[in-house]
Amino acid sequence: MVSSLCALMKRLALVALVGVLTFGLSACSGSQAKPPSLSAEDIAVIERQAEGFLAARDRLPELATLVGDRDWTFTRNLLRGPMQEVGRQMSYINQRLLPADRPEAEKLAAQLKQSMAQLDEAARLQDGEQLRKSYIKVASGFGRYAQILPEQVQADLKQT
Repeated sequence: MVSSLCALMKRLALVALVGVLTFGLSACSGSQAKPPSLSAEDIAVIERQAEGFLAARDRLPELATLVGDRDWTFTRNLLRGPMQEVGRQMSYINQRLLPADRPEAEKLAAQLKQSMAQLDEAARLQDGEQLRKSYIKVASGFGRYAQILPEQVQADLKQT
């Protein structure tokens, strides 16, 4: 009799535990977690840096003309002058992006900086074929990186 009473008590305790867990889990699943978002300060910093990045991107037609003309000196001057801040601007942008977006942004930024360095080196060596190939990588790198800018930034800067 005592053992059956003990068994009954264990079963009741187990049923109560299952009930409490079920209620607890259902209460937790009712509220949706808010997706992470950027603060107004983050958006402002990204927009400030993106303006410079996009201004450099807007110089690509000029760079294309210099590459097409094999103008070694002015190609290097453009890269080392008006376009030299691109790496810093991407770094500041990457720091303010959502953590989930940073790895891709870092990868794209590194690829663009590498392509720009290759373009500069091709101009230094006066290698016309490498200059052309590197320019294509630079132009596509600017395009790919611009796509990772948050939608609000793209809309505010009229890039969409």
